[in-house]
Amino acid sequence: MKILHTSDWHLGKKLDNFSRHSEQIEVLNEIASIAERENVDAVIVSGDLFDAFNPPVESVELFYKILKKIAGNGKRAVICIAGNHDSPDRIEAPDPLARECGIIFAGNPNTKVPCFKLDSGLEIVRSEPGFLELNLPNCAEMLRLLITPYANEYRLKAFLGTENQEEELRNLLTKKWNDQATTYCDSKGINILISHLFFVKKGSEPPKEPDDEKPILHVGGAQAIYSENIPTQMQYVALGHLHRMQTVDSIPCPIVYCGSPLSYSFSEANQKKFVMLIELNPGLEATIQAIELVSGKKLLRHKADGVQNAVDWLVTNQDCLVELTISTDNYLNAMDRKLLSQAHEGIIQIIPEVKFLSTNQLENGKEINLSKGMEELFAEYFTYSKGLPPDEQLMHLFREVLSVETEDQKL
Repeated sequence: MKILHTSDWHLGKKLDNFSRHSEQIEVLNEIASIAERENVDAVIVSGDLFDAFNPPVESVELFYKILKKIAGNGKRAVICIAGNHDSPDRIEAPDPLARECGIIFAGNPNTKVPCFKLDSGLEIVRSEPGFLELNLPNCAEMLRLLITPYANEYRLKAFLGTENQEEELRNLLTKKWNDQATTYCDSKGINILISHLFFVKKGSEPPKEPDDEKPILHVGGAQAIYSENIPTQMQYVALGHLHRMQTVDSIPCPIVYCGSPLSYSFSEANQKKFVMLIELNPGLEATIQAIELVSGKKLLRHKADGVQNAVDWLVTNQDCLVELTISTDNYLNAMDRKLLSQAHEGIIQIIPEVKFLSTNQLENGKEINLSKGMEELFAEYFTYSKGLPPDEQLMHLFREVLSVETEDQKL
């Protein structure tokens, strides 16, 4: 059985005011071509399908069009779960029509997908909240899926059936997953867990969430899940949320964030992007191949000494989006900015570093490096003004303030 794993499409997302829609069309068609070329049996999209609860119409149209193309009228199964950017109700709304094309949606952890069978042979033979068993058209083995879309900790605990709000979420999930794996996931089929939560290897340094990502680990979110909480019957864990491709752990099986198909913030500058091709046989270890995606513009950060050096660099680096830091003796004037904009159409942000002593320097003469991220600048300012660095709780609250959308944006 061959499975293609992708995630974090973030359809509708912009880089500042720069639309990424045309790039998203290119990269999703590239993913569809890979699925066809590799003749995969199923495609998993593990959350953050859209960038907001109420995405643009053009993004919604692209989403359904590309899923239909990938599914090939039921030739292969496409399984999509909701992430922390998605509206669960929106994700599940087209479910009856989508099933006729072989597309399966799960917006909530307690979603129970109706059983169905298509003329292609694609069939859901068993379903319960958080679990699916599928018969795929060209496979003798059954595909078993443990499915846990994103939900905050309160909703996850409600789904798991506990009134004890102090009980650790990871223990509740472990029991639920193990119960289902013991009941349904023997070594005669293919067993995969799909989730959009924050997974770490216990005792290791947690992976960094993207700068502009809504952090899962915040007040009202869901605590980190350990790799040791995964049932031993699983052969692969398909994760979404982190934008850089990375393997959390290889025990009890590969636990993989495949990453986003495009770089969505300058913290992802120069990152390569991938989809994961997984080949599985019952009872055996998965064979994994990371396939690099080539569509979309690169995001580049560049620092230049003076306007003319910046213009020279921009002229020779056209097919990219740029965060440009310019070190100058004086502030940029209108003529400087005109020269820069004429040299490159993809300048997203210009960060001036003015060399003379001014308001961008601290009283002790130390220059503020304005090319640093908001979190680092906040921590430096807090340390300067208070005499001590901010604690981790305060930094979590600051990240939440940076990432929270207004209710008007969601509705």
